[in-house]
Amino acid sequence: MTTDSLHRASEATLRQGLRIIGQGIRREPWMFTIAVAGGTLFGALTVVDAQVLGWATRHVVLPAFRDGSVDASLIWAVVGLFVGLALLRAVGIVGRRLGGGIMAFRLQSAYRREVTRQYLRLPMAWHQRHPTGQLLSNANSDVEAVWAPIMPLPMAVGTLAMMAVAVVQMLATDVVMALAGMAVFPLVVLANVIYQRVSSPVFTRIQALRAELSEIAHESFDGAMVIKTLGRESEETERFAAKARQVRDLGIRAGRMRALFDPIVEALPNLAVLVVVGVGVWRIRHGLADAGQLVTIAYLLTIIGFPIRSIGWVVGEIPRSVVGESRVRGVLEEQQTMPTGTAVLPCTTRGAHLQVEDLHYAYEPGNQVLDDLDLEIVPGRTVAVVGSTASGKSTLTALLMRLVDPLKGRIRIDGVDLRELKRGELAHHAALVPQTAFLFDDTVRGNVTLGENVSDDQVWAALRIAQADRFVRRLPGQLDAQIGERGTTLSGGQRQRLALARALVRQPRLLILDDATSAVDPEVEAKILAEMKAAASSATVVVIAYRKATIGLADEVLYLDRGRVVDRGPHHDLLARNLDYARLVNAYEQEVTS
Repeated sequence: MTTDSLHRASEATLRQGLRIIGQGIRREPWMFTIAVAGGTLFGALTVVDAQVLGWATRHVVLPAFRDGSVDASLIWAVVGLFVGLALLRAVGIVGRRLGGGIMAFRLQSAYRREVTRQYLRLPMAWHQRHPTGQLLSNANSDVEAVWAPIMPLPMAVGTLAMMAVAVVQMLATDVVMALAGMAVFPLVVLANVIYQRVSSPVFTRIQALRAELSEIAHESFDGAMVIKTLGRESEETERFAAKARQVRDLGIRAGRMRALFDPIVEALPNLAVLVVVGVGVWRIRHGLADAGQLVTIAYLLTIIGFPIRSIGWVVGEIPRSVVGESRVRGVLEEQQTMPTGTAVLPCTTRGAHLQVEDLHYAYEPGNQVLDDLDLEIVPGRTVAVVGSTASGKSTLTALLMRLVDPLKGRIRIDGVDLRELKRGELAHHAALVPQTAFLFDDTVRGNVTLGENVSDDQVWAALRIAQADRFVRRLPGQLDAQIGERGTTLSGGQRQRLALARALVRQPRLLILDDATSAVDPEVEAKILAEMKAAASSATVVVIAYRKATIGLADEVLYLDRGRVVDRGPHHDLLARNLDYARLVNAYEQEVTS
């Protein structure tokens, strides 16, 4: 990059940083006011300290050296003044830190809530394109980076008034010494500009690497079984370590930059004091100033160093803040939300009437998963969807639950297009039980109800239909039993049955089972399906199935091939007339029994 481009980038970073700070102030005006008031009180009293010190030098210290004695009352007066000022400064520090801390935590909390709400609003297709580690980094470290300048900000703002008063007092005390001292401070501005230019790209890369590191860690935790069973612990450790070393190296580089920047900012006020001492001694020798004036100006210069350093702290955090805000803003401004309408479905126990017309869907352009699919399922029917791998079965379930929208065509429930339903309406009438059952680190009751106002009798009824009531009764605490993260204390079949009970307790009018009993033995599966057919005879049930026991209980079978319904009818009729269908279900049955 050229010098001009670097300069423009630095200015842009500073403007963005100031905009972020202004946004934070508008969000938390009262906490900011309290923090600034505390900082201002601290700064003002520090300036007063300079005046007290100058007065004490003239009227106590110098007379004591000259006369060899001093009035005890004057000593106690000086001590009392300094102690009182120290106590008041302590009040200012508490107000500054408390207000700034509350402000920073509130801003972080609000931003995290916004990011989380956006995550929940965005469709599944968006989540599938973004690694979980990146999403965790956006909600955690990026949010913290956005508001990093907030903590030192009240100190910087509060001491600006102190700086102004101190400059005026210095000029009023001795113009020559004041100008000599302040001549050093343009160097501070230069140091801040240079720091912004060189640090911004480094912080950008660090934030990106942190997201990649989180992604690797998340994959390692989720894939612990694969890593363990295949003996890949050392390789996975090295993969994480390699990325961690990159973060470490860049962090060290950023630390070196900060380690060079901070001492310069700290040293420049002291350099100014040395200049003033040199000029002041010369002026005292020539009778142009006295020792009290020199002490006052030297102390005031050290005071001016406080706001300069605090401003440097704010400026030093701005590059990281801008990088974090750009990453978070990329999520918050994402427009891939699924549009909703205002339509509602009738409140009835009657099964849903499902219609699919001219349905097309592709995960990638030119690779059609569903192609011109049409089907209709009348209320109360149990329909099994059968097909080979990649025939579009699971994609169909995602479309029926509107986890994704079709590229073309429409899906109607009770004659209403899913895209016309108001937000959350479909979830009141339809439920999906996926093959991979996800359970929360909660009780059995909590996992079945998920916060719904459901009685224990209804929970037990759902557990009975799902053939889960027996093993739940054996658990310590029964419905209050903790099942661990992702249900690690349960078997795969038990987790599937709890997930099924979770859907059944809501009494859906449309129930979609995506191979939801694959981890259950055939005998238990047959009982589950029989209980469901008896207890939920009014519900419309769509089952993604392979087993003959599952398929045989369906009123009708839809045979999918290459994204289309190529045949439909009762299971036995399809076995008799469709050789491909018969070969598929028989092959699967042989695989299961072998």
